Amino acid sequence: MSKRDYYEVLGLSKQAGADEIKSSYRKLALQYHPDRNPDNKEAEEKFKEATEAFEVLSDDNKRARYDRYGHDGMKSGQDFHSYQNMNDVFSVFNQFFGGGGGNSIFDEFFGGGQQRRSQSMGQPGQDMRVRMQLTLEEIAMGVSKTLKIKKYCTCDSCSGTGAKGGSGYITCTACNGAGEVRQISRSMFGQFVNIAPCANCSGSGKIIKDMCGTCSGEGRITGETTETVDIPAGVSEGNYIPLRGRGNAGKRGGQAGDVLIVIEEKDHPHFIREQDDILFELVVSYPEAALGAKVQVPTLYGVEEIQVKAGTQPGTVITLKEKGIKHLQAGGRGHQHVHVNVHVPTSLSSDEKKILKELAQSEHINPERTYGDEHSGHGSSAFFERMKGAFSG
Repeated sequence: MSKRDYYEVLGLSKQAGADEIKSSYRKLALQYHPDRNPDNKEAEEKFKEATEAFEVLSDDNKRARYDRYGHDGMKSGQDFHSYQNMNDVFSVFNQFFGGGGGNSIFDEFFGGGQQRRSQSMGQPGQDMRVRMQLTLEEIAMGVSKTLKIKKYCTCDSCSGTGAKGGSGYITCTACNGAGEVRQISRSMFGQFVNIAPCANCSGSGKIIKDMCGTCSGEGRITGETTETVDIPAGVSEGNYIPLRGRGNAGKRGGQAGDVLIVIEEKDHPHFIREQDDILFELVVSYPEAALGAKVQVPTLYGVEEIQVKAGTQPGTVITLKEKGIKHLQAGGRGHQHVHVNVHVPTSLSSDEKKILKELAQSEHINPERTYGDEHSGHGSSAFFERMKGAFSG
């Protein structure tokens, strides 16, 4: 089944503002949230669909990409959730509306954060940033990379619970299972109640009955995993690819963090990147520039033979179509621009000097120089007038 238009999902026009987008999503999230519709697959799909539409339309860059390319523009995976499971959906949901605690959308669902906080022993794991250096060749064509990541992994001995042999948990005696403690203070202005998470149970309302000896009750240990990352063609320095749920394991069964693969471009010995185009300087000899020649130049895709025309001047640009980097959000590639420069030798033998001196007598070798002809319009006076105009403008 084809995806519905994001504006249609939220019931909005393409001219909708940020407040309208947020208001519409809030309404749909309240209506279709899984906690309000248990075991209702249709409501879950609508909640997922609305969250996906909201993630795109509430971000100016993603919205512009969607308006231009439609759903195809969202397939790169750089900064867009995969929505393969509900964890992806709740990640966006929590990011925009907050989770657990006052003044969030959770208050509208559950009347406050205390009940939700006390339901879980777990604490979420931290996200990780991993820098990945790529060559221009890898960026141009896309590449699959395998890397090892050192991180917190779920403890196998207790399956991440932190409890030895499945001994489980008991009610925290410090907060009597509430997950929070209240301190009452009095002043001349009246009585104040300060509510804070219980330090003894970290706000869960429970403590481990018998701690796991392998992880000391944390439910996780240091380890290493191997991850395979598919890098799409056309990425740029600073782009990142998220690996959802593959970061540090959470404490005692808490949700794992994400791994953000941050792209870095390696300096290339021959090329300079300019967006999706490639710049290359070709140095030719004077005879090659004057007489013309076929010259082989490197590209990101192998060696290409080009024709340097007779009489080619320094600074001439020869463009090789479609020899640049693949466009990330559209079809086609950039181009390679070959900037021609002429080599001037700095060390000559006596025979070479003799030949050049003979050539220097030819009327076709030396440039035409006209100086001081004030009446021709091309003399020094006209030249300096043009220069003054250029700098004063």
